[in-house]
Amino acid sequence: MRNVRSLLCVLVSALFVVGGAQAGSASDGQGCKSINATGVGQDLGGGNTTATISHDGRLNGTTSGHFDISGAPPVFAINGTVTFTTNHGTLVATVAGTFDVTTGAFTASGPVSGGTGKLAGASGTLTFSGVENLATGAFTETITGSICGTHEDEDPEE
Repeated sequence: MRNVRSLLCVLVSALFVVGGAQAGSASDGQGCKSINATGVGQDLGGGNTTATISHDGRLNGTTSGHFDISGAPPVFAINGTVTFTTNHGTLVATVAGTFDVTTGAFTASGPVSGGTGKLAGASGTLTFSGVENLATGAFTETITGSICGTHEDEDPEE
């Protein structure tokens, strides 16, 4: 019986914590949405990239990226912007990360720094992780994070 009371106390405490977190999240007025997209792209050289984004209706479309590259091999620092062009408008993320020239692995993250159309006024953070084929410049990536305060329709697939 003692174990049941302990379990009940834990469950009630968890409900208060989860309920409080949900109330805080709901009352922030930001309308945050999780991002979990994939990209297939091409390194164009000179720090420029392009990609087709899918599997996340709100960001489905294309990206254009420009990066400044610094540091020394094998892992370079990258800093730049990624501009998403979607049916809902444009969204810009300012990112910083690394690119490993021995494996082609890259990761970069940073804040959403602008948008247009239904994405105007958006905020949030995005992370890009992927691998580039060093022989061809082709790459695949995953894009995760959250975007808040957009004016898009409830159905992101439209």
